[in-house]
Amino acid sequence: MCRERKMNLIRLECCNDPIKVSRFSLVPEKFGDMVVTLIRIGILVCLVASVSLTLHSAFSKKPDQWFPLPEHVHFVQNTSFVDTGPTNISHILFGIAGSVNTWHDRSNYSKQWWNPSTTRGFVWLDKKPSVLHPDMVVPYKISRGWAQFKYVHSASAVRIARIVYESFRLGLPNVRWFVMGDDDTVFFTENLVTVLGKYDHHQMYYIGGNSESVEQNVMHSYNMAFGGGGFAVSYALAAHLARMMDGCLRRYFYFYGSDQRVWACVHEIGVPLTKENGFHQFDIRGNPYGFLAAHPLAPLVSLHHIGQLSPLFPNQTHIHSLQKLISAYSIDPARIVQQSFCYDHKRRWSVSIAWGYTIQIYSTLLIAADLQMPLQTFQTWRSWSDGPFTFNTRPMSSDPCKQPAMFFLDQIAKVGTSGSVSIYKRHNFSGAQCKREGINRREVQTIKVSALKLDPEYWKNVPRRHCCQIMDGGSIKDGSMHIRVRKCRLQETITI
Repeated sequence: MCRERKMNLIRLECCNDPIKVSRFSLVPEKFGDMVVTLIRIGILVCLVASVSLTLHSAFSKKPDQWFPLPEHVHFVQNTSFVDTGPTNISHILFGIAGSVNTWHDRSNYSKQWWNPSTTRGFVWLDKKPSVLHPDMVVPYKISRGWAQFKYVHSASAVRIARIVYESFRLGLPNVRWFVMGDDDTVFFTENLVTVLGKYDHHQMYYIGGNSESVEQNVMHSYNMAFGGGGFAVSYALAAHLARMMDGCLRRYFYFYGSDQRVWACVHEIGVPLTKENGFHQFDIRGNPYGFLAAHPLAPLVSLHHIGQLSPLFPNQTHIHSLQKLISAYSIDPARIVQQSFCYDHKRRWSVSIAWGYTIQIYSTLLIAADLQMPLQTFQTWRSWSDGPFTFNTRPMSSDPCKQPAMFFLDQIAKVGTSGSVSIYKRHNFSGAQCKREGINRREVQTIKVSALKLDPEYWKNVPRRHCCQIMDGGSIKDGSMHIRVRKCRLQETITI
């Protein structure tokens, strides 16, 4: 009896002590119960954390930041909705291949076309320069990670091939096109924008041009964009290249040039070269005059190897020649070096105009097919031969009476808001002169050319060569002739 009363008192104490009750109820009697309890607690903690993370993401981050994406995908997300307007210069990121040894001198070429307020990009150097050129306008970056790759011919070729990859990895906003070029490549940026504006940067495009010398194309590839002439890679293709570039470079360690390596990687993706005739590698030797005087019917986009050719204008330095050409380009970018021709039937003259550069007068009536064919004033790049080239040429006659009288741009000025007047001055070459009777082209010393500004939209349609018209009935006043360049009329033909 006493023993039962004692047990009842103990039970009452347990019931009246809440701490003891809770401690007793939370301590499982078996190990299995403990495991089940821990699992339930873990699930509850995870559930609370997930809800908190979702709420935090919904109110503090953009949707593309909810979960970290791989870097190349993240960039695509950030740039896909920034700007849906037409392509302009701000959408292009230039990657210029340079080195500390060459950049000091070759930066003079970049200064002619680079606008610090609008142009984006960098020259990529092999190491930090010890002395910076005081008026260097192109910012620089140092190439990284290229020393790990083996090579057969040139380590710099590997480094330069990675510029596309390194430029993409910068993750700069609002980039549609990555444009590569050498440190002696001169770009005509307004025409470049016009050309790239024809294509959708969301698609995979690889745009550029071949070499002018057949031997160079045979040695490398007809399907390759030559790097000196410059080439453009769309954002969509650059994103794909960034994923596989380093592995690709390891496979093609035996290739010669950087552009050949890039081409091989693009080829693995299955993207063909889209050719644009305005990119000029200029793999030629000698004088580029004949080529530029009969430029293809395409906007001038780039020139390469300027310093290794004769100056564009006689009796001038390479830089001064380039500045003169750019002075005309700045007034009418779309028209620069565009060829048109007409005839003086009374005198039986053929006149060919490469606007902003040169005019030729022949003392015979030449068919249009001949006038649009470049005079061969140059040779092939590698063998210094007379051909073959990737275009037809016609030889310069040894007979001075059959050679054209040449006039070079002397002055140019705007007229109003949509026109220009350019003056071309006769150049008298030393050497044999034509003494045949009835041929008197020397009476013309200057030629004035008037033209309306060419709309860049002109190049987005099927182009047609413009016509020229000799004004004032062909009269020559004080040694000067006046010619007008205009659109050909609907039913008009260029005919002898």
